[in-house]
Amino acid sequence: MPRLLGVDIPPDRPTVISLTYLFGVGPKIARDLCHKAGIDPQVRARELGEDAVARLAALLDKDYVVEGQLRRQTSQNISRLRDIACYRGLRHRRGLPVRGQRTKTNARTRKGPKKTVAGKKGVKDLR
Repeated sequence: MPRLLGVDIPPDRPTVISLTYLFGVGPKIARDLCHKAGIDPQVRARELGEDAVARLAALLDKDYVVEGQLRRQTSQNISRLRDIACYRGLRHRRGLPVRGQRTKTNARTRKGPKKTVAGKKGVKDLR
């Protein structure tokens, strides 16, 4: 099973698809990597030689920010926003949507499951 930057990529998929399993590598970057490394994108990942894997790893190190370094950079950006207490940082801190989405009805992904609040059900006036 080929390993790129410490991550196992699926051997039974085409190289261009297997590369997208790396965090920070999408379809376009995967195509560009195959082109720059001189690898046929449709060749299965298990059929890549050691030299081809080494070329891909070198290109990824040199030209792109991926995997652990990208995750670290993203978390540092979010913590910077929290520290300066800007609007986006406050939304991150509260676990609410950051990019202007509505929250009255949707936003369940960010807010989590519904928290039911006991209402005034069945309260009678005793006058």
